[in-house]
Amino acid sequence: MSFTRRQVLGGLIGLGVVGLGAGGARYWLGRPFDRKTHDYELIAAPHDIELVPGHVTPAWTFGGQAPGVELRCRQGDELRVRFINHLPEPTTIHWHGIRLPLEMDGVPYVSQAPVLPGEFFDYRFVTPDAGSYWYHPHESSAKQLGRGLVGPLIIDEREPTGFRHERTLCLKSWHVDEEGAFTQFSVPREAAREGTRGRLSTINGVSLPTLELPAGQVVRLRLINVDSTITYRLNLPKGDARIYALDGNPIQPRPLGKEYWLGPGMRIDLALKVPAVGSEGLSLRNGPLRLATIKPVASREPSAEWPPALPPNPVAEPDLAQAETLRFNFEWAASLASPADEAAGRYKYWQINGQAWDINDKTCADRPIAKLKKDGHYIFVLRNMAQYQHPIHLHGLIFKVLDSNRRKIEPYYTDTFLLGKNETARIAFVADNPGVWMFHCHVIDHMETGLMAAIEIA
Repeated sequence: MSFTRRQVLGGLIGLGVVGLGAGGARYWLGRPFDRKTHDYELIAAPHDIELVPGHVTPAWTFGGQAPGVELRCRQGDELRVRFINHLPEPTTIHWHGIRLPLEMDGVPYVSQAPVLPGEFFDYRFVTPDAGSYWYHPHESSAKQLGRGLVGPLIIDEREPTGFRHERTLCLKSWHVDEEGAFTQFSVPREAAREGTRGRLSTINGVSLPTLELPAGQVVRLRLINVDSTITYRLNLPKGDARIYALDGNPIQPRPLGKEYWLGPGMRIDLALKVPAVGSEGLSLRNGPLRLATIKPVASREPSAEWPPALPPNPVAEPDLAQAETLRFNFEWAASLASPADEAAGRYKYWQINGQAWDINDKTCADRPIAKLKKDGHYIFVLRNMAQYQHPIHLHGLIFKVLDSNRRKIEPYYTDTFLLGKNETARIAFVADNPGVWMFHCHVIDHMETGLMAAIEIA
């Protein structure tokens, strides 16, 4: 089901070559074909940014900023993005959490050929689900995400939700030193453990920002973990906040509580009732560590009440009585790299059901770990046999989290589930999207050292 580069190029009309001077061309911009399309030109290119005051970091950016420019579409409408690669190496865009056709999924040699330097690719798909999502490459992920190639994708609900104010907050820790120079994105001994952490914690590319929000209003905070490693233990001491959606999918609103663990790739939509002007600012924290200060500013609007629950997304309900059960063990491979593999940068520390994905083997997807019947109902039993957390992400589908042996879970829909240390959890879904879909840990070090597989639906 995967392709050679020649086969992909022969079968996909979306790939083209950008001529000299075409980097600034406008395509589909200005006048959309109809009101149901949302059109962008998105350029990936090197760009210097200032993460450490007074120092320059040679980032790679989408749209000249890191995190990348915010893309927006309306639920049920079509998103069209002409992606232009001005990087010195191949790349793609994966649309994390979006249910779309396989050929738009952005996985090199599975859904498309890599977009080479000087090429463009036209991504075009309908967005069936409202919510907070994001986009990033699926090529040389540790380096490309590490250099800044991440960005938010917001799908607005079809009808007004009652929220008059919102902010998108992308959480990322950068692998930079005190002078803004990049450090190693992946350290082998850390890849075999929790993953390689960055040093500089930021929100929207700014360390310890002050977020000014309108006093007395209920603000929708879309928090997106675009980090490659860190699970954020989000909390808002003294803040009046409620959870409205998890990973793009609405839930019955409930208090944030003590903290929420947001793993790499995951999102949470909070409603925050902003205190009055003059009151003490709030601290958005990762455990005990401050991420940002929330400062109330004067607003002429009357104080707002909590909006109603968000409307559910149109996700098929799995029938547990007829569902087939499959089991997946996520475990350490219990082997070290040989001197030859080490010299070539090949490491396999992790595996699923005894199979370690080779990130350098373009044919891995030809050997799916499971073959599912289209429109079949399935329960996956996910077992973490390690002492480190794994945010498990499934492309192309939304699944329902049923239960866990380690914690009480109110069932909810998601595309990424944080599988805790030694935890076993059950998820269920309807296999209604045909294709070969990646199934992997979103700790990028884990994914690139074996913890990935392909699921085929036909």
